[in-house]
Amino acid sequence: MRGRAHPQPCHRLTDAMFAPLSRRRRVLPGFGLTLGCTLVYLSLLILLPLSGLAVKASQLSFAELWEVASGERAWASYRITFGAAFLAATINACFGLIVAWVLVRYPFPGRRAIDALVDLPFALPTAVAGITLATLYAGNGWIGRHLEPLGVKIAFTPLGIVVALTFISLPFVVRTLQPVIEDIEPEVEEAAASLGASRWQTFLRVLLPGIFPALLTGFTLAFSRAIGEYGSVIFIAGNMPLISEITPLLIISKLEQYDVVGATALAMVMLSISFVMLLAVNALQWWAANRHRPGAAGSGR
Repeated sequence: MRGRAHPQPCHRLTDAMFAPLSRRRRVLPGFGLTLGCTLVYLSLLILLPLSGLAVKASQLSFAELWEVASGERAWASYRITFGAAFLAATINACFGLIVAWVLVRYPFPGRRAIDALVDLPFALPTAVAGITLATLYAGNGWIGRHLEPLGVKIAFTPLGIVVALTFISLPFVVRTLQPVIEDIEPEVEEAAASLGASRWQTFLRVLLPGIFPALLTGFTLAFSRAIGEYGSVIFIAGNMPLISEITPLLIISKLEQYDVVGATALAMVMLSISFVMLLAVNALQWWAANRHRPGAAGSGR
């Protein structure tokens, strides 16, 4: 009588199947080649233009540079440019959070259409946006005709600049917040409510800590976009020196007068202020992302 044959496995697991990923063939080239491409690309697009700007500005002495950059008209343009950009980014940080929350958490008819409208400032030419806003908010416009009798004048004032910058920078906040809000489970809010937390406490202590880094990133993107905006602003600002003239327009005016060195000096001031502000915001983002780590390390003691 023959013995029963034992079934043999068709495949045998070997150590080769669990080879480390470093030994496998990569889809993209190695680190050296990709780093080289990255440095060349960034150099051509960013480093070389900024270096050229610095070299051009170095033709002026510090006294001459300070004289151009600290004139009364220049200071007024700085206040309007950075003040309006900060105010527009702050408005979008508040209402952009509401828009992103509604689009993520509440299903309603027409949600896809509204979600598509958020990206309209990306696709719409800035000059078209400026002409449209100026037409709407002018004294005889659809909206301006109702606001002007109340003493609210938007078009051709600094308030019109804020409206234009708010319009073009809204998508940066909404699109930055949407993925983060989608990752927050609704059960988190239900758990907070079951423990007796009010809606305001749930927002401040449960939701905001997770949303804050993305909110700060959206604020930074909106602020950066608003600082450099030109096309939509010049049609609604009025462009009056010392009142509603932005720094990019002042730079264009100097270029039209063939004052290249003066325009370069203003551009260097804008670049320096923007760089310092971005460093400050990035430091704040780093602090917001790592503020719980030391406490978590020492909590087990």
